[in-house]
Amino acid sequence: MMNIMNIGSYKAVICYDPDLELFRGEFVGLNGGADFYAADVEGLHREGKLSLKVFLDACARRGIQPRKRRSGRFNVRIDHELHAAIAAAARAEGKSLNQWVENVLKEHAHDSG
Repeated sequence: MMNIMNIGSYKAVICYDPDLELFRGEFVGLNGGADFYAADVEGLHREGKLSLKVFLDACARRGIQPRKRRSGRFNVRIDHELHAAIAAAARAEGKSLNQWVENVLKEHAHDSG
C-alpha cells in the first residue's frame, strides 16, 4: 500500500522497502528526483525536509523551477460500455463529461492525501 506524506507544500509517496527494512519517501511532481529513507514517521519527516531542502537549493542555484508544470490534459482509454455509463451519469447531473470526471478525480485525489 502506498501513502502520501505532506512536507511543506510538497507531496511524497511513502512505501516500505523490505530489502532495506526502511520506509522510502519519494517526492512527486518535481522537475527531478528527491527521495529519502527512514525507519519511522518522525525520521521520514526529518529526512524528507532535508532531502527537499537539498533539492530546492539545487534548483535555485541552477535557475530551475522545482515543480513540473502540467498541461491539465491527459487521455484515458476505457471500455466503451464504461464510457457510455459515465457519459450518462454526467448528463444526469447536468455536467459535461469533463466536468464530471474532474469532480470524481478531485474527490479521490483529495482522499489520498
